[in-house]
Amino acid sequence: MELKNISQIENAAGKHRSELTRLATGVIFLFGILLYVMLQNQGVPGSLTLSLAAVIGGYMAMNIGANDVANNVGPAVGSKAITLVGAIIIAGIFEASGALLAGGEVVSTIKKGIIDPSGITDPNVFIWLMISALLAGALWLNLATFVGAPVSTTHSIVGGVLGAGIAAGGFAIANWSKLGAIAASWVISPVLGGLIAAAFAYFIKRTVSYQTDMLGAARRYVPILLALMAWAFSTYLALKGLKKIWKLDFQDALLIGFGAACLMYFIVKPIIARASLKLENSRDGVNSLFTIPLICAAALLSFAHGANDVANAVGPLAAITDSIQNAGAISAKAAIPLWVMMIGALGIALGLALYGPKLIKTVGSEITELDQSRAFCVAMAAALTVIVASQLGLPVSSTHIAVGGIFGVGFLREYLKTSYASQLHQMLDHHEGEERERLQTFLSNFKSASVEDMESMLKKTKGKKNPLGLSKKERKELKVVYGERLVKRSAFKKIITAWIITVPCSAALAATLFFVLNGLPIT
Repeated sequence: MELKNISQIENAAGKHRSELTRLATGVIFLFGILLYVMLQNQGVPGSLTLSLAAVIGGYMAMNIGANDVANNVGPAVGSKAITLVGAIIIAGIFEASGALLAGGEVVSTIKKGIIDPSGITDPNVFIWLMISALLAGALWLNLATFVGAPVSTTHSIVGGVLGAGIAAGGFAIANWSKLGAIAASWVISPVLGGLIAAAFAYFIKRTVSYQTDMLGAARRYVPILLALMAWAFSTYLALKGLKKIWKLDFQDALLIGFGAACLMYFIVKPIIARASLKLENSRDGVNSLFTIPLICAAALLSFAHGANDVANAVGPLAAITDSIQNAGAISAKAAIPLWVMMIGALGIALGLALYGPKLIKTVGSEITELDQSRAFCVAMAAALTVIVASQLGLPVSSTHIAVGGIFGVGFLREYLKTSYASQLHQMLDHHEGEERERLQTFLSNFKSASVEDMESMLKKTKGKKNPLGLSKKERKELKVVYGERLVKRSAFKKIITAWIITVPCSAALAATLFFVLNGLPIT
């Protein structure tokens, strides 16, 4: 047997063993949950059902970690500001910390008010409704992770509650106005995130990247950008990450953010000035100034995500626990026991460690090429979009915002490059002979140039008046090449499709599960 074939077999076997190890670790975690809950609730009516719900809650938490956390750390990894292992460690610590420290002590039993709980009078029906919704959301997330599509965990559980609710109480039980608001977020979140990220990217290009003295421009503008980042993230954390333990109105949150921004500006300005003296006057040199802020942004986004999205995993579980422990009562709010919150926190961290790398790579490098400054723009979009949307009362998804920000940066690069290409085509068309031959070398270099280098080449071309000589069809094909290289259309189509079908698919799955499970005795 050839050495090459032996090597391929060994690699395949290694991947198989790695997959089995991940699977075994996840099964051990879920089995541990089952044993713990059963031992803690021996002799309690409904203990078996509660144990089953706890296992499903742990499974949901793992899928949140595997899919949703990628949006917080993916851009930092894709831009090489931090390694994949480093990102997993930081995100795991801060996700779990956010869940445990700021996850709150009470949660709504019906996520987002998508159905009316008064329409469910039988406590057994309510418990199986919650279990069906939780399992459907987890299965949909698992499928999305498998195909490499970052989707909203909130939308997954909302779809689950909607589908199981309709199966239990009919279409009248659904709050269709709430569902309409959620559907609106499919457009609002990515568009708003993309526009904000693109605006910051364009600002950085015009004020820093396009300047001859890039480091001099960086000394002026990077401290301002980092101060804006401190303002955005302080306000974001005050409004979203700590809202369950420290209530603040918008004005107070803005004041805290402004204080953090002023402090950040005066701290980083001399640091940036000193650091720039040791850097090359290039994009790579400027990008390195964003490395540490990106790591901090990934940590803060993970903390806020853990504080907010842990409810997607433990909310239905807390509702089931509350109903069982209170002899079948159905409450609008349910307390979250510490053991329930621990399942959510540990499950998110474990799911991230075991299965998170796939989605982190998808978000960080498989949509468009990211460097540190572009990843910084995505992080800013994530914080600012939530702030703006919360004040306007618009529903948004953190997943859609982050991925929309990446698309925004990519499409901006594509627009700039194709617009420069169009200038070149218009300027150099209708030329033949030796001029055409000289152009071949120029076009080859132009095709592989960065946006900044293209602009410089175009300026030189204007003076020399070199011809292009391409037909309209060839020019259109050239634009397509640029577009495919900057934003992968296959990734764009796959992700948008997954977003659109998340609620209906998880709803259909939950309804099916409810019809199968309902009627089983609560033991």
